[in-house]
Amino acid sequence: MGKIVKEGKRLRLRVAELKDLDYIMEAENRPENVRFILPESREVHEKGLNSESMVHFIVEEKDTGNAVGFLMIGNLNNPDHEVEWRKVIIDAKGRGYGHETMELLEEWSFEDMKFHRGWLDCKDYNERALHVYEAAGLQREALLRETMLVNGKYENLVILAILDREYFARKKSKGE
Repeated sequence: MGKIVKEGKRLRLRVAELKDLDYIMEAENRPENVRFILPESREVHEKGLNSESMVHFIVEEKDTGNAVGFLMIGNLNNPDHEVEWRKVIIDAKGRGYGHETMELLEEWSFEDMKFHRGWLDCKDYNERALHVYEAAGLQREALLRETMLVNGKYENLVILAILDREYFARKKSKGE
């Protein structure tokens, strides 16, 4: 099993391994997930598992060890201390796992890794994800209009981000 990097109340993040690639590909390509992302090839994910500038985490339930999602995180070697949360895919929907995953991801990014800024993009019609990201303190920074062609239709992306000081201020206001 890959190294566990963060544990929450119900979930933990562990470093993905080659044996997790089948799950990553399945989760990414499920109809309820793939419509909100641009899927990667197996080769891209495999290279990411062995990269110094990227990491994949499996999101799993602590009590069962069952995978409920995965994260693909890039820009780990960014000299400006900015991390890109490239994929946040929660496969088990409606259980609050997205909220807990974002808490763990922000804690790892800002407390453990000392990043200054974390950001991601999200399709503008993915209301469930936008709610989770904004509840985690991310702010909308930009709307990239008709920036990608998907199935013959141009789609918009929302750029969201949070700064380390915003994360720590939110944590302090919650009394943590």
